[in-house]
Amino acid sequence: MDVKKESRFLSARRRLLALAAAGATLWTATVTAGSQTVSSALAALRGSVVSPVSALRWELGDLWADDQLSPAAVLAIGESPLLLSAREEVTRLWSSETPDTAPEPESTEPPVVTTPVTETPVEPDTEHTDNGVPARTLVPNDPSGYTVIGKVYISNSTSHQLGYTELTESFDAALTDEEPQILILHTHGSESYTPPEGTDIQYSGDHRTLDSRYNVVHVGDEMAQVFADAGISVIHDRTLYDYPSYSGAYDRSLSAINSYLVQYPSLRFILDIHRDAIEDSEGNEYKVVSAIEGWGTAAQLSIVVGSDGSGLSHPRWMENLKLAVAIQSGLLQEYPTLMRPILLRNSRYNQHATTGSLLVEVGAAGNSPEEAALAGRLFAQTMVDVLEGQSK
Repeated sequence: MDVKKESRFLSARRRLLALAAAGATLWTATVTAGSQTVSSALAALRGSVVSPVSALRWELGDLWADDQLSPAAVLAIGESPLLLSAREEVTRLWSSETPDTAPEPESTEPPVVTTPVTETPVEPDTEHTDNGVPARTLVPNDPSGYTVIGKVYISNSTSHQLGYTELTESFDAALTDEEPQILILHTHGSESYTPPEGTDIQYSGDHRTLDSRYNVVHVGDEMAQVFADAGISVIHDRTLYDYPSYSGAYDRSLSAINSYLVQYPSLRFILDIHRDAIEDSEGNEYKVVSAIEGWGTAAQLSIVVGSDGSGLSHPRWMENLKLAVAIQSGLLQEYPTLMRPILLRNSRYNQHATTGSLLVEVGAAGNSPEEAALAGRLFAQTMVDVLEGQSK
């Protein structure tokens, strides 16, 4: 073939390739019209087995290739001998740059649901009528609506999504050699329990009393003793921040917390001890109990963890939640029915003060002081075990 004929042949070949490429482009635009995403466009292309693609691949000598390169990609590398000689490597790189076509890896985390559901009351095996209040044991019977971490159930009323991995990581707050380490206080210190009928008790309000033998302050005394016996320095603030005015109690207790932190910068853990108030659908009061082998009957507990959902600054609320999960997990290992689900709430409950802050609801108004005291001791001892285990 002379030079002129060869030149005309090459020119015709280029025009043919250009025409083929233009046809492929037009066909691609037609097939993918209406696709909203890259993945949907690719799906449209792959799902359309029509003659233009086959014709173009035949023209490019690529009809039987199995590397799934697009006609445009084949055309591009065909213009470069270097790329053409390294087609296998080009294919690998092309595939790695198109994640929309690769299957998503299976998640190692359990599904998370954040809509709270109602706990199911389970009547205790024995009668608990020492103070005349009917007893129930409340346990979740279905993981739906909870975030579940092992045996721990979390009722999440915030908009935050909770992940398994972050909740099982080690928590920030830890014991040190400094003193004191723990502050116990009571934002609603006058919240009372129900002693047996005939007990001489003066009430300051509905299920409230200034008598520390029958309110949550007594539970704080019991907990403080457990920590002290374990060699952990503790401050127990027995002030009733909800008396004489209930309104503003959290503001007053926060002022106290800030003062303590200035005076004792060694404080790592702050426990605000409360009690719940529970009634059935007909308005009848009952108490929540857990039978503890070898000890008797304890009040059930629940941990309340605050967040930044109210709009107030609380950037490290997750650290408090991780601590709650660790303690609750330890408690449930030993006492399967002692704990009700953890409550994650939008309000921060002064827990922004440290990364070791928890609000603990010890029983309900209908529980006896003795049931609440036992629950407080069990909680404190398990917290000791968890903290000491972390420091080893």
